[in-house]
Amino acid sequence: MSSFTAAIIVIGDEILSGRTQDTNSNYIAKKLLQAGIKLEEIIIIQDDKKTIIDNVLKYSSKYSYIFTTGGIGPTHDDITSESISEAFNLQYETNKTAFEILENYYPKGEFNESRQRMAKIPFGSELILNPMTAAPGFIIKNVYVLPGVPEIMKVMFEELIKKINKGKPKLVTTINTNLYESKIAKNLKKYSKQL
Repeated sequence: MSSFTAAIIVIGDEILSGRTQDTNSNYIAKKLLQAGIKLEEIIIIQDDKKTIIDNVLKYSSKYSYIFTTGGIGPTHDDITSESISEAFNLQYETNKTAFEILENYYPKGEFNESRQRMAKIPFGSELILNPMTAAPGFIIKNVYVLPGVPEIMKVMFEELIKKINKGKPKLVTTINTNLYESKIAKNLKKYSKQL
């Protein structure tokens, strides 16, 4: 059994409404299994400050790692960074390194006020670099804050997973059969007790 545990908090009204399908949690779950980190919970929550604060505090005290996806873009409903700052009573401020990364990424005159919001994170955070679109995620305490766009999240997670403490990977084997569950249930129960 792994000594490292995790939860995933998927943040976004677009997920809850069905407009967008969550593929991030499935991807992260597979990577955690390979890394020997036991994923114990996945929750999908709305873009609501109190909901984000309550869940981040609840899960960060319960598990080794918390991975959040969504809510760190440039629009008005991207409130994850601000909410996590408040959860841990940390100053929500412009990170100088993040600001410089973004300023260098955008063409002159296009690094507007909305885009500058993506450089605001909790004081004392460590950046998670983004090789695709520059806007970084961040780490604060045991909370790893990632974007919701799957292509970007995956690239950032690939680098992140290399750097965190891992357990012993769990071996999972899939056996396909044309038998009904009811036909093999008794034997499955017997063999599972031997493991």
